[in-house]
Amino acid sequence: MMNTRDTRVPGQLYEQSATHCLDFLRNFVSIYDENKEEKYINILQKIANRECQVLRIELDDVEQFFTASLEDASAQQFVQEIERNTNRYVRLFAEAADKLMPEPSVEIRDRMDVFDILSEHRKYYDLMNQNPSNPNSHPATYDPQTGAPTDSAPGGAAAAAARAAIPNASRLGLDPDVTEGKCPNSLLRRFDTYIIPRSKVPTLPLRRVTSAQIGRLIRVRGIVTHASDVRPLASIVTYTDPENGWELYQEVKGRTFKPLDFDPKQLQRLNHKRLMPVMETRGSKFVKYQEARIQEMADEVPEGSTPRSMPIQLRGEVTRTLKPGDEVVISGIYLPEPYTGMRGMRAGLLVSTYLEAMEVQQLRRKYGEGFSLTSEEVDRIQNLATEGDVYSRLAQSIAPEIFGWEDVKKALLLVMVSGVSQSLPDGLRLRGDLHMCMMGDPGVAKSQLLKYISRVTPRAVYTTGKGSSGVGLTAAVLRHPVTRELVLEGGALVLADKGVCCIDEFDKMEEGDRTSIHEVMEQQTVSIAKAGITTTLNTRTTVLAAANPAFGRYDRRRSPSDNINLPAALLSR
Repeated sequence: MMNTRDTRVPGQLYEQSATHCLDFLRNFVSIYDENKEEKYINILQKIANRECQVLRIELDDVEQFFTASLEDASAQQFVQEIERNTNRYVRLFAEAADKLMPEPSVEIRDRMDVFDILSEHRKYYDLMNQNPSNPNSHPATYDPQTGAPTDSAPGGAAAAAARAAIPNASRLGLDPDVTEGKCPNSLLRRFDTYIIPRSKVPTLPLRRVTSAQIGRLIRVRGIVTHASDVRPLASIVTYTDPENGWELYQEVKGRTFKPLDFDPKQLQRLNHKRLMPVMETRGSKFVKYQEARIQEMADEVPEGSTPRSMPIQLRGEVTRTLKPGDEVVISGIYLPEPYTGMRGMRAGLLVSTYLEAMEVQQLRRKYGEGFSLTSEEVDRIQNLATEGDVYSRLAQSIAPEIFGWEDVKKALLLVMVSGVSQSLPDGLRLRGDLHMCMMGDPGVAKSQLLKYISRVTPRAVYTTGKGSSGVGLTAAVLRHPVTRELVLEGGALVLADKGVCCIDEFDKMEEGDRTSIHEVMEQQTVSIAKAGITTTLNTRTTVLAAANPAFGRYDRRRSPSDNINLPAALLSR
């Protein structure tokens, strides 16, 4: 039996992978592009012109490119290797993009910021280190407007000699992620790299994500239950010597890092002074960072089980692409994260896991957002408009499995469409959302109608009166698990902003909890004054409720006010 194992050494594999990444970015042309333009070279040009900050590598394009240039089996093997070890190839594609980055084709001086000046400063220092004997290579003074070095700087030979006398980072016992002197490419990089899985990759339920997927590129589906604020996360930390000006760069690969701590005794043995390096905040690189949590969809939870959840970490331009209540499909890298501190001592060999998001797709979009109609669909809509009786036909399409109740379905159609909000010149605001309460005997399909509306509406939340509290409907003040600060967590009505909140068994709610939605229904806001947090949240929500009469069944011998077991202040809204 022939041994098909790859006998190449790891260095050869790494070099070949880097070469493949370079070839792909340089030469890929989509077969669907009539102009036959180089897709990723154009993206890199936009990045150089500061018109784009994202480099998305689609594995469908990678498979198409290498299927044409390599054998089909080799192309599949390379794509599968990317899916198995995605973190490594994110770095390889980013390094390949750095090598192929073109010069800007437009004037970008008006788009330069402080970081550009710092980048020019670092590049000039690197040039000085490469040629210290050149008397013209001397840093120290730079034009504050352009960042270019001036001629009034002192000679660079002494400064280069001082930098050469600095102990090497490895001799100081520093972290291997620390770079001394040379500016890392990731510090000067002005784009984020994301790898998008192939379209034929299946979407996994959260319950089927196991340890076999660690390190792989996967796609999962769920509903967002929590999304934190976007905060800066240190990616590259820069340290400088206040006298000599030499620099150390520390790459941060997680949410926490240990700042550089030099041993004074060791520095003394190396005939170096005991001056500790100073962390330079403006010279460090920070990325946008957001945490979220998704929960298993209701139709994927087995009988008698509780929904599972998964933490999500979003970095860079993929942040702010989801919010609580959204049903999303997230593509990302499934990675482990060890516990730290006291939790790490108790956890032993156990580690936590999270998904580093590469792409976020919304399953339900707003009306008119992300929808495109074909010519056939436009013709059908126009024919439907000319036939007349559109109102009744649309109403009959709501919950067609339920016979009758045409008047109720027409009312539900009006609730879904709603009106138009108006802001008067005097500052008065008139809401356009309609509220509706279905009052009827048990067993007349009220809950089925609510379930159907919550499924077809782009943004909807379904809850019950007995299982909801006033805090659960409006907002709660919780303590953030990482920062330990008090944060505001929106309830069902806040999650259904610009949507529909379906509340079943409305008459079973506690009176105190029911009064908490009076402001929501009339003013469409929630006012919070708890634990030092005073704010107002938007709840531009349609409230669709279902309730039973006061005596279990509707008694025609009594007046409607006696049968409807709800306060007048609530009914007036």
